[in-house]
Amino acid sequence: MRGRVLITGGAGFIGSHVADALLRRGYSVCALDNLSEQVHGTPRLRPPWLDEEIELVVGDVRDAPTVDRALDGVDAVLHLAAAVGTGRGAYEVERCASVNTVGTAVLMEALARRPVKRLVVASSMSVYGEGLYRRAGGQLAEGEERPPSQLQARRWEVCARDGEVLEPVPTPESKRPALPSVDALTKYDQERLCLVLGRAYGVPSVALRLFNVYGPRQALRHPHAGVLALLGLRCLDGRAPLVNEDGLQRRDFVHVEDVARACVLALESERAPGRVFNVGSGQSHSVREVAERLARALGSDVQPEVTGRYRPGDVRHCFADVSLAKAELGYAPEVTLERGLAEFAAWLSGLRARDRVGLADALHSRPEVFTKALGTVAP
Repeated sequence: MRGRVLITGGAGFIGSHVADALLRRGYSVCALDNLSEQVHGTPRLRPPWLDEEIELVVGDVRDAPTVDRALDGVDAVLHLAAAVGTGRGAYEVERCASVNTVGTAVLMEALARRPVKRLVVASSMSVYGEGLYRRAGGQLAEGEERPPSQLQARRWEVCARDGEVLEPVPTPESKRPALPSVDALTKYDQERLCLVLGRAYGVPSVALRLFNVYGPRQALRHPHAGVLALLGLRCLDGRAPLVNEDGLQRRDFVHVEDVARACVLALESERAPGRVFNVGSGQSHSVREVAERLARALGSDVQPEVTGRYRPGDVRHCFADVSLAKAELGYAPEVTLERGLAEFAAWLSGLRARDRVGLADALHSRPEVFTKALGTVAP
């Protein structure tokens, strides 16, 4: 497939990298983006990383006339626009539901009037809640949300109902969604609206469940930046990165270049429509380990501070089984964590040198304030 592609959220972190990948493949690209102040700062200008070949439509995905205008002449859509962040949904319920659910509904109504050849929507690992686990006897078990009494007692690991501590294993697409947060619920809305209505409207649709995406261009100005951005900012400020619980919770950190590659594959693969695919690195690392490695990459000798705090809605372990995407899309993660952290650290350091004022604003947005707003609890 070649032609014109609309990327909602196309001026942001992931969207701009996807746009670059599409340009390299010979596509024409239009980006619809509201240039959110939290992501792009003020004044809300076209970001310097957005290639000049990309047409930028500034507007909200919830505004039907703007969406119609952006869809003019479009052959395919990559729907990345979303309000994200597990904590954010706890106190911005209306905004998350409006941007994610209503925005996707507006887009789908527009596609009913002017169908495209392919729709790819960015879903999230958050829809799984806890990942998949295994009992000592080898039986697989779906992890259940940890009750408040367990978290207050600082017993962090996920247990079976009989009290047995479960071993985390890679999570496949076949695991049932658990939806422990507003973010998870509304991302699942996006996924299902695209797949269900895509089938009804004759629009071949694909959902990609993205794991912990990191890399250059991450937003740094608000508390819902990726975990690596928040950890890195504290290192640059000479302060210990803050790690919740005991720091041993495991995640799958996937570089944005690999995510962009997966988006292109989902756009082009004849085996993709109607399906859901995990997009991760296929590797798991503890948050504490990654914080330590990022500090070293930044040339810092500060050690992570393990807080013993927890955040309602956070899961203990969740990392991707990417075998389905490998088999059906030809997806193969290429960026190792070592290389990715080195590039991310270089970008953060370069940003500090180029934009001291903007980065200072981010650095002095205290994570202590973030965690209070997000409902972090110290037992």
